[in-house]
Amino acid sequence: MLAKILQATIVKNFIPPRKSLSRKGENGKVLVVGGSYLYHGAPILSSLAALRAGTDLVYTCVPKTHVTSTRAYSPNLIVIPMVDVKLTRGSARKLVGIIPKELDSATIGMGLGIQDREALKMLVKDLLDRAVMLSLDASALVPEILPEIKDKKVVVTPHAGEFKRLFGEAPPDNVTQRTAMVQKHAKDNGITVLLKGPTDIVSDGTQTFLNPKKLASMTVGGTGDVLSGVVAAMLSKNRKPVEAASSAVFVNGKAGALAQKKNGFHIVATDLLDFIPLAMKPFDRIK
Repeated sequence: MLAKILQATIVKNFIPPRKSLSRKGENGKVLVVGGSYLYHGAPILSSLAALRAGTDLVYTCVPKTHVTSTRAYSPNLIVIPMVDVKLTRGSARKLVGIIPKELDSATIGMGLGIQDREALKMLVKDLLDRAVMLSLDASALVPEILPEIKDKKVVVTPHAGEFKRLFGEAPPDNVTQRTAMVQKHAKDNGITVLLKGPTDIVSDGTQTFLNPKKLASMTVGGTGDVLSGVVAAMLSKNRKPVEAASSAVFVNGKAGALAQKKNGFHIVATDLLDFIPLAMKPFDRIK
């Protein structure tokens, strides 16, 4: 299967123009579910990335122990408490009952502590039943979730280690072989796979796009959380997962390149947030 190298001319077709008369919420309503005792910053990075990528409303669901600090970090976040420190069946049920009914997309897993994988399956199923576009990352990438998302409009965003945990085999270093493996698992499961790396690979088993960024600075923690937020933002506007995921890796990579140009190899994930608007600027248009 032929893979295309992502370029701005391709990505421009994947990002819909903004309506000049649109109202609040019409440019995307996103849910972010993440965070744990150790990883408090991951859902904040994802949420702010979604906002920077043009989403109107982001609902950030974090463990109740992090609610005050998350709200204090940014007044732009709408914070929803998760009643337990980890995702349990009880906290999943309560979350399902309080999240907004009209969501466009959701991203789950960034720094998330999961006590019960049945709770994850419950949350995923409820969101898919509502026709919410879904992206899964980090701790949400477990093999038990594959039957729940098979043949659904879902994006999974693993790095190499998470890919092995999810699909049972490690991706090789060779880009051609790596691409073939991503294509196979995307096709077998009927989902879109976004394998992060020096060259990002995005495939739904039919279309495949490569994003050869090769940025040594982007190994820093948190850049994947930023990407998850951008993926959710793109999914809220474009319901074709392979196009949304491809535009997200392109924008995230451009933001990383701009951050590296400014700070060398000494960037932090929040630097990417600052450069997302500039990376998005070539695609800003109104109809």
